[in-house]
Amino acid sequence: MKRERVLKVVLVVLGLLFCAGVYPLVLMAKEEPALAMMMSLYFTLGIFLLLAARNPSANRSLIGFTAWSSFAHAAVMAVQGSLLDRSQGIDQLGRAYHHWRSLDRAGSDQAIY
Repeated sequence: MKRERVLKVVLVVLGLLFCAGVYPLVLMAKEEPALAMMMSLYFTLGIFLLLAARNPSANRSLIGFTAWSSFAHAAVMAVQGSLLDRSQGIDQLGRAYHHWRSLDRAGSDQAIY
């Protein structure tokens, strides 16, 4: 019984967090359409999590979907983030190399940018 009560609390907290995404959704709707679409999905999922908190055992598939889709999303974002950081790092190395070469050719007092 205690485990089910904890699950209900977690579902309500997550549902409210997902529903709180409606505020950025309204702000970003015109500027970032892809992000707004993603936020609308999370808002809808938040509503259903709040409804599932009434009877978690009857909504196991929704709870499972929420957990596994969140793990999958986190994994994709981690991979994309590491690739983005790596490409930006390579870009910074290239800029540093060209800056160093311009100093070498022009002398240390007259850097070419």
